[in-house]
Amino acid sequence: MTHSGDRDQGIGIRKAAWWKLLCILFLFISGCAAQKVAITFDDLPLNGDLPPGVTRVQIARDTIAVLEKAHMPPAYGFINAKKLEGNADAAEALKVWAAAEPFGTHTYSHLDLNQNPAEAFDREVDENEPALELLAKPGQEWHWLRYPFLREGDTVEKRRAVRSYLQGHHYRIAQVTLDWEDYLWNSAYARCEAKQDEKSIAWLRSSYLNIASSYLDLGRNMAKLVYGHDINHVLLLHLGAFSSTILPDVFELMKQKGFEPVTLEEAQSDAAYEGDPDAGSQYGGTLLEQWMDARKIKYPPVMAKPYKEIKEICQ
Repeated sequence: MTHSGDRDQGIGIRKAAWWKLLCILFLFISGCAAQKVAITFDDLPLNGDLPPGVTRVQIARDTIAVLEKAHMPPAYGFINAKKLEGNADAAEALKVWAAAEPFGTHTYSHLDLNQNPAEAFDREVDENEPALELLAKPGQEWHWLRYPFLREGDTVEKRRAVRSYLQGHHYRIAQVTLDWEDYLWNSAYARCEAKQDEKSIAWLRSSYLNIASSYLDLGRNMAKLVYGHDINHVLLLHLGAFSSTILPDVFELMKQKGFEPVTLEEAQSDAAYEGDPDAGSQYGGTLLEQWMDARKIKYPPVMAKPYKEIKEICQ
């Protein structure tokens, strides 16, 4: 005959076991949902136009403040040093960025590799180095390259030649898996700010976030098509007039979708970044798009970007 105390103890043990199992399942599901993503910025010291009375220094400071308030990990910014020529505001903006965030190269003048020989691209990488060396703190690692226009070469020979140069000069490629051409909104926002057109600015915000949401989903879907599972992601943004205004909403959107911000180094520690499509591409694109094209995988549906509306707004 079983004593009631023994029975209660047995029930308690089983309940504890069930709760433990539920907790493990919850953590497993949460872990799967929380995908790591690195936040990166191109076209430093500025992409697009400036609103009246706003400086590049202000754009840099305001964006850094947003990153710090959101407790974001260090976010790489990729520099085109040609923009510094004869521009004290641009030079100071880069100093502000470099004092707070890491940086890498975007080539000297944002050279399109598809339109130029590999040797010209290599020279552009080399020509950008003095500015990076001046900005770097002792021991700081700045040997990361982001390809302008995300174009790695229209022929496989050109692609391989540049990759060989980069490897020989100890560069890592800062890949991209998430991109919704956020730069489209920067100059449009500057125009609407100049006109103090709040209705148009509200539309810019809503259209941006709708596209961002759709393309975050697209990146996840493409990763599963290419790799068969979720991966760490790298998000491409552009430092511009709209950055500090829209980024708080972007970060909240990403949080709702289960993205966990990490450093670029941690994101690219994923084995997904060890592979190379090793194919020329007329269009370029994210690492996922390159794989999709190389393997001739059909793209999932995604929301159309409002190119015409953005171009015409506040003109």
